[in-house]
Amino acid sequence: MKILAGPREPIPIFKPYGLAIYKGRIFICDTRVKGLDVVDLNNYTYELFTPGGRGMLKKPINCFIDTNGVLYVADVERKQVVIFDKNLKYIASFGDASVIKPTDVFPYEDKIFVADIKNHEIKVYSKENYSLLYSVPNDRTDPEGVLYSPSNIYVRNGRLYVSDMGSANVKEFTVKGKYIRTYGSLGAMLGQQVRPKGIAVDRDGILYVVDAAFENVQMFNSEGKLLMFFGGPYKGPGDMWLPAKVVIDYDNVQYFQPLVDPAFNLKYLIFVTNQFGPDKINVYGFVEEK
Repeated sequence: MKILAGPREPIPIFKPYGLAIYKGRIFICDTRVKGLDVVDLNNYTYELFTPGGRGMLKKPINCFIDTNGVLYVADVERKQVVIFDKNLKYIASFGDASVIKPTDVFPYEDKIFVADIKNHEIKVYSKENYSLLYSVPNDRTDPEGVLYSPSNIYVRNGRLYVSDMGSANVKEFTVKGKYIRTYGSLGAMLGQQVRPKGIAVDRDGILYVVDAAFENVQMFNSEGKLLMFFGGPYKGPGDMWLPAKVVIDYDNVQYFQPLVDPAFNLKYLIFVTNQFGPDKINVYGFVEEK
């Protein structure tokens, strides 16, 4: 990622994992600073968000911002989900620290989905009062739908996608918890994975899967067929170094269109975080000819 904002000697991004973007502001979960790096593309600023008091973060690993600008942070060391309003004021936190270890969070409609790697499931909470409603999968006798180490989640069009590091694949469920299909398998062939982490689904139903072992992102269609992959072990810009999160964004393309060849339109952005190396955030663009 080229430096688009920040002081002359920018504060370093140490070890990013999760990422979210909202109205030109990029929020990056930096596990070494107990907070989030915030890049503001509107004002060309870069600052650290390290809240105190009830909103104090210990090891934020993933985050999500809803359409109202509400920020949800999954803190794997605090063992709770912490919520802030659009002005970054503390709202609430939930999750029983004695029984849960959240690694990702995704609000959807009137529910909040939370990946619980400790209990090998996805917990679903009420957005209204943060009470636990049910867990996924709902049928633990089905061996294909069992989760071993769910690390990342994504929800779109009534479907819940879970990146399961323990079985080296991505599983798809209904939002009610019924198993549908699996994407990929353990191995070193095309379409296989070793350490899947961040996942995202675009508007065309294409699933993007980060593999921290192969250091790339694989793309699958809705039937589970591999379409292509991009990235690779770091040798220079565009490559990856222990990638963690992938985010698809359609709402902030105007900030990056000037970097695209004038003969093309930028359709959407693909953000990938790298936990090591000189390029901590890669920004790719899906373009179409004018």
